[in-house]
Amino acid sequence: MQSSLFKNYVWLGMGLALALLGMLVLAPLLIVFGTSLYTDQKLDLLAPLQIIRQSELSEVLFNSIWLGLCVIAATTVLAFPLAWIMAKTPLRRHKWLDIVLLIPFMTPPYIGSMGWMLFMQTNGYMEQFIPASKAITPAFFSFGGMVAIMSLHLFPFLYLLLRNALLQIGGSMEEAAAVHGGGFLYRLRRIVLPLLLSSYVMGSLLIFVKTIAEFGTPATFGRKIGFYVMTSEIHKYISSWPIDFGKATSLASVLLAACLVMWYIQSTISSRYSYRLVGGKGAIKQTATMSRWGRILCSLYIGVLLLASIGIPYFSIITASLLKLRGVGLAWDNLTLQHYVELLTPGSSSLNALLNSFGLSIVASTIAVVLGTWFALTVQRSRTPGQKLVDLFSLLPNTVPGIVIVVGLILLWNAKWMPIPLYNTYGMVVLTYVILFLPYTVQYVKASYGQIDPMLLQAGQVFGGRRLYVLRRILLPLLLPGMLAGWMMTFTISNRELVASLLVLPPSMKTSATYIFAQFEQGEVSMGMAMAVISVGITTVLLLAMNVFSSQQKVE
Repeated sequence: MQSSLFKNYVWLGMGLALALLGMLVLAPLLIVFGTSLYTDQKLDLLAPLQIIRQSELSEVLFNSIWLGLCVIAATTVLAFPLAWIMAKTPLRRHKWLDIVLLIPFMTPPYIGSMGWMLFMQTNGYMEQFIPASKAITPAFFSFGGMVAIMSLHLFPFLYLLLRNALLQIGGSMEEAAAVHGGGFLYRLRRIVLPLLLSSYVMGSLLIFVKTIAEFGTPATFGRKIGFYVMTSEIHKYISSWPIDFGKATSLASVLLAACLVMWYIQSTISSRYSYRLVGGKGAIKQTATMSRWGRILCSLYIGVLLLASIGIPYFSIITASLLKLRGVGLAWDNLTLQHYVELLTPGSSSLNALLNSFGLSIVASTIAVVLGTWFALTVQRSRTPGQKLVDLFSLLPNTVPGIVIVVGLILLWNAKWMPIPLYNTYGMVVLTYVILFLPYTVQYVKASYGQIDPMLLQAGQVFGGRRLYVLRRILLPLLLPGMLAGWMMTFTISNRELVASLLVLPPSMKTSATYIFAQFEQGEVSMGMAMAVISVGITTVLLLAMNVFSSQQKVE
């Protein structure tokens, strides 16, 4: 009788989870599709493509695809040698490099773009260091420069995938091929590259999706050079007069379809070309012998990569935040902390923006961790169709471009028939953050749940513990690290979210991200960069604290 009652509660919980996810995640996407297909009071399945074909939007579509392909090529050039160095050479013992190499990926793209623009612009820091560079710096403000900025931001993602795959390819396979007469190129072509194919395809397609869904770099660097992509055009159509939801939803539908197709291709190729590289036997980690010059060249490559991906952007951002007058240039007597003092002055708009970001992020991450834990416990190990649907819907915001979900949320919560007046309120901002970053909590809690032996929970019941007692005293304490990691990640990303903040914030409200964007657009670069330093600095400290806490939990 008690077991039957519990099953009823489980089914009720799953039904509520599906209904809530359907309302929060699925409905906005369906509205985007529906709005783009329903034109002139009739249904037309080809309407999005016709709108794009009949206007200048076809060029925007081509720009997005071409940009995605070029960024894949550039990240491959950057990441492949680095992965080989960190997996196969004696330099792999420098584990700290893996943490440092994540900094570009954790830096908001629009802040990295602003750093590069300050460094390479006319009378920028590059020309102040090397006056002769005036002849080449204008060439940076081109399509090639945009590809370089986005590639330097995304290459760590592909690097980690390739490095891990190379580490899993045991040296025994290459040794066996060498014993049978296989040369280096033969081993590379017939063993290493086929085993890397699955990881590379997955990484490159994810980079393609992230590139065409990116908003920060096209909104800053792309607009300066006149290169427009789908995300920047969607933002223009729903934020500038005359507002055109028809074109915005058409572009959003095409963008959404492209991302879903890429995810399908990635899943198909990954499942077809995946190999079991980890077995019960210990793998032999082969280290390539290197000459002194070889080590110098590898170290030089890593140094140049760190300089380009971290050194230059952060030097520009920090320096700009300290300059009294930008026109005077780099000089010790031109440095000041006055911008930080103004930024943190009580009652100032900048401090209010910073506090708004913290307040919204704290509320959003707390709601996300509650919902994410509920959904993760509902999913458990995805055995039933209902659990698989909850899993799919809760992770969908991680697959779909953020701007598409935001457009859908605006159409849904601003509809005339919507009884809840949430649009244009703080609640709308919190809801948007929760939906966009819900997958992080779900993934972290699922990972923690997967590490718990079911026998531990059964032991609690055997010794007389009721289900709620087992949940409260055994399961939730064990899930706490995953919940905390999800909370921290949601808080960190919400705190510097740009595109959602630009589109759904009430008119009188600013966050740190919109403040940085507005100050940069208005020429008040120093104040914007000071806000960037504080915002990124606080979130970095929080991430480091999370890592320390996680390490202590593992030790215990």
